[in-house]
Amino acid sequence: MAQDFESTGTQITNSETTLLTADSDDAIIGLRLTNTTASSVTVDVYIDKGGVGTDRYVAKDLSIPPASSVELIQGGAKIVLQSGDVLYGLASAATSVDAWLSRVDSIST
Repeated sequence: MAQDFESTGTQITNSETTLLTADSDDAIIGLRLTNTTASSVTVDVYIDKGGVGTDRYVAKDLSIPPASSVELIQGGAKIVLQSGDVLYGLASAATSVDAWLSRVDSIST
């Protein structure tokens, strides 16, 4: 069966920003964060398991230097989200971090 690869770009702000809400069993296969400012910023990336307030961090207070990128998921690593899980980002400064997320949609069909 063919896989459904998808990608989305989102700007992470200093308010909780939804990067992905899983509507099935999805596998995140890439997540790149880029600081688009001239100052260092920190970023949190976390999963709300089932969308009920049980947060689990992928990265916490991760410092990204000015005009630099960090690849959080690489080298064949995957993070599986089940239906209802929500992936969030939160940056220390408004309009400071771009996120590019790649995933396989509906991995268990």
